[in-house]
Amino acid sequence: MRALAPFALAALLAPAQLALAQEFREVGAGAAVLYDGPSERAAKRFIVVRGTPLEVVSQLGAWVKVRDYAGDVLWIAQADLAAQSRSVVVSRALASVRRSPRDVGELLFQAERGVLLEVVDDSAPEGWLRVRHRDGTAGFVSAGEVWGR
Repeated sequence: MRALAPFALAALLAPAQLALAQEFREVGAGAAVLYDGPSERAAKRFIVVRGTPLEVVSQLGAWVKVRDYAGDVLWIAQADLAAQSRSVVVSRALASVRRSPRDVGELLFQAERGVLLEVVDDSAPEGWLRVRHRDGTAGFVSAGEVWGR
């Protein structure tokens, strides 16, 4: 019975951990390196550009463990992150950006997986985000087609 106690505690805490809100921050520096450990001596894995949203997993001193939209878990220097995320990244093969927040709204453009979109404001109806492409075109995208919020 005593051997089962840690499992029982974990089972009780699991729903509480799931209830915690995800924290997203974006790369604030012009470009930043993602490492496989919390040190500049760790192996460099990727370079990410300004605005790239990253999910915060944990923090260790001046280093933040993050998850990217592909699911990779890596480390970034805290100094390279902005206070919050104002961007999302297309997580599907194609995301449709529409003039209005409706599935049948006029299609303005489609963005491929990995494209960054700036979130313009938070006034969109639930399930939608008002976004702007770097070329200036703005519209609405379904929240299910992007990652970072």
